[in-house]
This record gives sequence, C-alpha cells and structure tokens, in this order.
Amino acid sequence: MRADRLVRIMVLLQNNGRMTTRELSRTLEVSHRTILRDMDALSLSGIPVVADRGKTGGWRLMDHFRSQLSGLKLDEMKTLFILPSESMLEELGVRTFGTDTRQKLLAALPSATKSEARHFLEKIYIDTGTWKPAADKNKALTIIQEALWADRKLKLVYQKADGTSSSIIVCPLGLVVKGSVWYLVALNEQEAYRNYRLSRIVQAEPAGEGFTRPEDFHLAEYWKRSKLAFSESLPAFHVKVAAAPEVVSRMTFTDKFVVKVAEQARPEDGMLDVTLNFNTEQEAVQYVLGFGGAVKLIEPERLIALLIQQAHAVIGMYRS
Repeated sequence: MRADRLVRIMVLLQNNGRMTTRELSRTLEVSHRTILRDMDALSLSGIPVVADRGKTGGWRLMDHFRSQLSGLKLDEMKTLFILPSESMLEELGVRTFGTDTRQKLLAALPSATKSEARHFLEKIYIDTGTWKPAADKNKALTIIQEALWADRKLKLVYQKADGTSSSIIVCPLGLVVKGSVWYLVALNEQEAYRNYRLSRIVQAEPAGEGFTRPEDFHLAEYWKRSKLAFSESLPAFHVKVAAAPEVVSRMTFTDKFVVKVAEQARPEDGMLDVTLNFNTEQEAVQYVLGFGGAVKLIEPERLIALLIQQAHAVIGMYRS
C-alpha cells in the first residue's frame, strides 16, 4: 500500500507542479504525518522532492526530474487515455484504479503536450455497462480465460437460439466484447472458426488437452471480417407505414429500423410516410402493433392480414 502511495505522490507532483501537505493528505486520505514520512522515504530513495516555504509554497519535484513518452505524436498519446471501461476490466479479473492509471500516463508526457492531453483526459469516459447492472456474472468467463491463456481445449455446453443445448469441444482463440456482450472466438471440432456468445454458455470446463494456436490468426482482423459477413447475411425486409407525427421521434430515436421519413404529411390523414427495414416479416408485424393506432401498415399489403390476425389474438386474450 505504501509503495502505491509513493508512486501516486510522484504522479500528483508531476501533474500539478506543487502541492501542500494538506492537499496531498486530503487527496490520498492519509494524515499529515504520513505525508511527511512519505516525503522522507522519497528523498532517501533518490527522488528529488523539495519543500518550498511561504504562502505559495508546497512540495514539488526538481525541474530536471521528468519522465517522458518520447517518440509519440499527440494523437498517438491520446489513444493511451482511452481505457476500457472499469466494469469490463473487472469482469476479466483485472484490478484497476480507473483515473489513477490515466494520471500516471499524463505524468509521463512531455510538458509541451501535457496541457492538451489533460483536456482530452477530462472529456472522454467510456462506460460499456448497462443502466441496470446484471445481478449475476457469467461464471464461465474465468474458466474460459484460464484455458485461453494456457492454450487448452474447452468442453462447453452451449445453448442455441432455439433453446436446445449441445456439448462441444473447442479451442479458445480470443475474447471479444461488443457493447456489453462477451463472445468467445474458437475453433470447433471441424476446425472452423466460430463465435460463441458467453451468455449462452451453460457450462464450461477444461477438456484436459492442449492445442497449437494457428500462427496466421489475428483476433481483431478476424472479428472485423466476421462482423461484416454477419451483417451482409442478414435479410433486408422493407416496410412502408403511415405514422402519426407525435410518434415519429420515438421511431427515429435509435435509428435501428427507420430508413426514410417523408418531409410532408399525407393530405388525407396528416400522417407521415415512413420506410422501415427489418430482418423478418414477424419482426415487422410486432413492431407496427407496438404503436397501436398511431402507425398504419401500408406496404406490403400481404402483411396486413397477418397483422389483423395477431391483433385479434391480442384482443382474444383479454376477452376470454
């Protein structure tokens, strides 16, 4: 703990130039006496820390004591401050002190770029977690990580989209987090690359056998190709609806389904023509029904009968 605190004192002094004993004790949540002992320890270890007297005085590092990240351009330095979210690192079992890590990086920057980098640090924060944290963590993640680091095969019980489960042996190659969802990239028993959503892994255990990782495999490049192939394979199903103006803002809030919104309202009913895109007909019908009488299906006409049928089914549930 003390070694950690001594490093933090050095970082604070490098970033702030000069700090009083009171400021350091308040920031580090220790007593004034502890700070004085820490300063003695820094001096004895060869760190040139000095105390200036007077109203504007305080502790500071001598000017010649500066570490630098030489050879890096400003834009490259900025990327160092874009750290993964704390929740993501915690799920991986990585202990983090959040902003402290970035403060240590800031302390190592040359003075010429430190000011601009400091502005960048204060204006970017990444949070990949959901608004309401999940009550339970994926227990398989720890087991998967251990097999991943050791290049050991895994035996998984994996639940498919249709609800059925199967037992498979895979060679884990990498973990990818998209948004707040984790995926395991692995070779299956047919030596084909596959992506497995961790939330569907019912059980994971070591298979007791090692494997040789493919030399030509690069996780980031593979994931980009896989994501592109998946998006291109999704069916495109266009639907035209008439929407009441007051619900159009709700429809366009996420931009997930809306392709185009007419600028002028329809003269016959004052509604706006909206073109939507879905992956399936069922998805389209359920979406339109969700808006009740505020959205009317126009095209394709063959879906109107299905929509009416499902609307009657809903009514029947409450009349029975």
